[in-house]
Amino acid sequence: MTTIFTPTYNRANFLVQLYDSIKKQSCRDFEWVIVDDGSTDNTYEVIADIISSHDDTFPIRYFKKPNGGKHTAINMGVNVAEGELFFILDSDDELPRDSVRIVCEEWEKVNNNPLIAGVAGLDINKKDNTIIGSGLPLNEIDCNAMDIRFRYKVKGDLKEVFRTSVLKEFPFPEIQGERFCPEQLVWFRIAQKYKLHYFNKPVYLAEYQENGLSSQITKARMNSPIASMMTYAELNRYDVPLKEKAKAAINFWRFRLCCKGNSCGQRIGAVWNVLAPIGIIMHLRDKWVH
Repeated sequence: MTTIFTPTYNRANFLVQLYDSIKKQSCRDFEWVIVDDGSTDNTYEVIADIISSHDDTFPIRYFKKPNGGKHTAINMGVNVAEGELFFILDSDDELPRDSVRIVCEEWEKVNNNPLIAGVAGLDINKKDNTIIGSGLPLNEIDCNAMDIRFRYKVKGDLKEVFRTSVLKEFPFPEIQGERFCPEQLVWFRIAQKYKLHYFNKPVYLAEYQENGLSSQITKARMNSPIASMMTYAELNRYDVPLKEKAKAAINFWRFRLCCKGNSCGQRIGAVWNVLAPIGIIMHLRDKWVH
């Protein structure tokens, strides 16, 4: 069974549409788990109406917690999930009709390999049904999340569906006072131990809201500088191209300047301090814009 997991915050007006796409799935071997990250709108009432009218062809479970950010909602969802796979479906997105079936079929090809952490397909744009990003150069690739970006040069968002047990092994760090943590931090940590089975088929319909997390990513990183610094400091230490190490160092300094006082020990090698002025310039630009 797969856990379709939806973290949501003040997105009540999208939930019925989301539910409609879930109940149209050609494969019903899943549960739907919703974690409400402290919504102040009528999310609870909408979910209650959905559950009361649901035909029980798949389980729906709803949890509410104090607002802490999407990453804390994911941690909670992973802890309550009953599925072997954990499929994150944001509240303002949808699934194509055969999404769960395709994910399960691809998983069947690799699920006996303990070094495979999950599967990953393509995102498509809800507005025009075009693939988001470059797509894969091959129909199938088994590699880690760093190689898919830096070796195979795949661009754009992908939809990763992980073993629930792997996400329990690699929880998102929860930093007091911060409400954002880049998914890349955890996906690249997983990549140090596991591969994913990538396949060149769309399984996700994405739409970027004007006030959504994707559109506010720089501001989110500015408001959560420790998690941002952690992400870039670790990337700078990985075996990645020199260009990526340099970009990580610049971004480390860019968000280091947003950190008031304690940086929780986040550092990069002294050799990279030469790029600090570029980070300072980017920081000043961010402050001007945001």
